[in-house]
Amino acid sequence: MTQIWLQRGFTHFKRLLPRSVWQPLRSIATGLVTPIRFSTQSGHWKSSISMCARSASGAPIPWYTYPAIDFLSPRSFEGKKVLEFGGGQSTFWWSARASSVLTVEEDSDWYASLASKIGQNVSLHHIPVDHATRSIAPIRSLIESNSTKIFDIIIVDGHLRRELTALAFDYLSPDGAIILDNAEGYGFYDEVRNRDCRRIDFFGFAPGGSLRTCTSLVFVGDCFMLRPEIPIPDIESH
Repeated sequence: MTQIWLQRGFTHFKRLLPRSVWQPLRSIATGLVTPIRFSTQSGHWKSSISMCARSASGAPIPWYTYPAIDFLSPRSFEGKKVLEFGGGQSTFWWSARASSVLTVEEDSDWYASLASKIGQNVSLHHIPVDHATRSIAPIRSLIESNSTKIFDIIIVDGHLRRELTALAFDYLSPDGAIILDNAEGYGFYDEVRNRDCRRIDFFGFAPGGSLRTCTSLVFVGDCFMLRPEIPIPDIESH
């Protein structure tokens, strides 16, 4: 709506003022309005103030980059099974879209906070990080004892990230994807670069963040999220 208002306003100015006047005015207005518009429409402002990842309407959103969120949001995850290393706002987001979510959280306080709010299709487990041994054996044991052992989406956004990225390939469905958040760090690149897989990087700001970061999508086979029959959304209508 802001863009339409600006376009209509400057259409009027173009009739009244010479190009040398209205064009710099339009450029200045665009430079001022665009970041404000992005912050309000994306929920970045609300996320910054609340210190919690939220959409413009206040709904929980993942703490991924906005380009990654925009890519994921219009896709269907009905019937899909999600494995998540690192819980939070993303847990609520995936719970509302997927058939089941298995979440492993390392922080006891955050685990307790989530445990009282999660949906019935979320199985939440607290497994602390063993920094001395860097062992992920308890997590593998949890997955092996779970009724679901193959997942359509696996998110690595916490715990021992490099080790869990390697583990994720063992439990990924043939057409599934691994989501690596803050993919520019944590040894993610060294873990995936020599594997027979493909990677798409989504660079940009994240909810409440002031620096750009990267959320990456990694897949081995014909990923269900990349099929050509999926419509290209008119993102300005959302």
